[in-house]
Amino acid sequence: MQGKTLGELASHVGGRIHGNADLIIVSAGTLDKAGPSDITFFSNRKYESQLKTTTAGAVILAAQADTPASQLIVEDPYYAFMQIVVLLHGHREHKKIGVSPSASIAPSAVLGADCHIHPFVTLSDGVRVGDRCIFYPGVFIGPGVQIGDDCIFYANAVVYDDCRIGNRVILQANATVGEDGFGFSTHKGIHHKIPQVGRVVLEDDVEIGAGCGIERGTLDDTVIAKGTKVGDMVTIGHGTKVGPHCLLVPQVGVAGSVTLGHHCVLGGQVGVVGHIKIGNLVNIGAQAGVIGNVPDGSIIVGSPAIDANKARRAYALIADLPEMRKTIRLLQRQIGELEGKEDLNK
Repeated sequence: MQGKTLGELASHVGGRIHGNADLIIVSAGTLDKAGPSDITFFSNRKYESQLKTTTAGAVILAAQADTPASQLIVEDPYYAFMQIVVLLHGHREHKKIGVSPSASIAPSAVLGADCHIHPFVTLSDGVRVGDRCIFYPGVFIGPGVQIGDDCIFYANAVVYDDCRIGNRVILQANATVGEDGFGFSTHKGIHHKIPQVGRVVLEDDVEIGAGCGIERGTLDDTVIAKGTKVGDMVTIGHGTKVGPHCLLVPQVGVAGSVTLGHHCVLGGQVGVVGHIKIGNLVNIGAQAGVIGNVPDGSIIVGSPAIDANKARRAYALIADLPEMRKTIRLLQRQIGELEGKEDLNK
């Protein structure tokens, strides 16, 4: 692998150097494992002690610090690290295979220029695919689906009928977009399936993780807005609207008809009940259970989810609850004894 000098990397990310600008960097690593020809980054105070012991050749940080490594100082260290990793390693390269004769493409399907369709892909009637798309083996695209440019669908991804997919959308393996929503009418103990007549709309630059299920709307479309990234094994219910640039960490479950604002972050295994509104810039801690509307800018944790500062104070008491219980019982007995003595003195 051909390396870059630290000076070249600084120029690439618009940073300044404290240390050896001629140092050759060939790869990237973490603070505790990077070697003399690696670059790492520091953006979390939790790892500050590792700055003094790192063997990395260079470290990216926001301000000059005490470290044996040469320093690349930038405004946003993690973003600069991402840019450098892309420069050094690049993204995954996709083999140019054209259209496999083993793919099943309906006569009415339309493919754009420079698409690469692997064996056993199915493109149904009326499908329209933009330019430079790559579909890996086992991908199924249902009737009437429209897909933009530069999309990548990994093995066995499925898009049901009439869904709309924007540009630069990535579906990881086994993701399902447009499956029937979980909608049933229970009458006299029998669950009757409700037709799901809406669609799923994935806007530009959305990524859907492996094994996700994105349900189509019962009546209105389910919409994942531009730039949102959805982790593995996430379920998004019918008719939900997820705003732009949200992050849904793996194993999140969002019920139907929920509205999320922009730049929300939902931690792992968060559960959200249906028919509520979550505002903009909301952060929800892992395994939280969200049962009501959430105002803009909130940080909530716990089940049921409450303000994070209140939750921290409450959870800090949990370890002391057994002793507090003993103390309360002792005080109750003492109060009872005092009240008994008062009755005898009357």
